[in-house]
Amino acid sequence: MRPKKTDYPAYYEKYLDLVPETDIISALKANHQTVLDFIEEVPRLKWNYFYDDGKWTVKQVINHIIDCERILSYRALRFARGDNQQLLTFDENLYAANANLTNTNAQILADEFDSVRLSNVLMFKQFGEKELLLKGKTSGGDVSVLSIGYFLCGHAQHHINVIKEKYL
Repeated sequence: MRPKKTDYPAYYEKYLDLVPETDIISALKANHQTVLDFIEEVPRLKWNYFYDDGKWTVKQVINHIIDCERILSYRALRFARGDNQQLLTFDENLYAANANLTNTNAQILADEFDSVRLSNVLMFKQFGEKELLLKGKTSGGDVSVLSIGYFLCGHAQHHINVIKEKYL
């Protein structure tokens, strides 16, 4: 089952449109492999590259995907457990600026993404239709647990597309 347009804020749509799968577990698994394959393909000389002043490096973009995976999965868990109160937003630029990636390399990022996504696959496998359709409040509007799962995939794919287009 895919989310309905009434299950998420309008800005989710561009991300959800990047996910072709019709069930959340298949989507999470397929995107999981796509991200891991992509990380492996990025030339090591490009990891600290940024295409313009003030833009993130490839390493920072991949780390951002992981940060979002953690934060949004926490939201999905809370909403699935019936806690629908509005959660605080996060400043992605602040997170990127404060992430010490000095000792981080492609393998560490791949392993970290792998662990976080595998954990999320297991979490979403536990959710039944009732939990997937529960909604919580975000600054952009109400969002279902299912929509968050699809957003995780679309968000990661969006950033892979940006890296391919502007960095490589």
